[in-house]
Amino acid sequence: MKRIILWLFIILVVLFGISFSVLNAELVTLDYYFSKIEVPLSIVVVTTLAFGILLGIASSLLVSLKTRRELSRLRKKLKNRELEISNMRAIPVQDLR
Repeated sequence: MKRIILWLFIILVVLFGISFSVLNAELVTLDYYFSKIEVPLSIVVVTTLAFGILLGIASSLLVSLKTRRELSRLRKKLKNRELEISNMRAIPVQDLR
């Protein structure tokens, strides 16, 4: 059932993309200092969207890696503290007389 829903979703996205491309077929001039190029508006929009998605994924990946590194560091610190506590509990208490 999940597979059917996934395929229907993929087909819907593809159909939406095709209709978007047909509706935005006008040529747009991109001037990037050294040259000019004319491409369809739909390609410009989709490329820009894809680039934004990639930047978002990259930035969230960096934050995630930083958080995982901090978690690893804190787990090691906790393990050392728990070992220290268990060692201190193992030391016999001496009477001071």
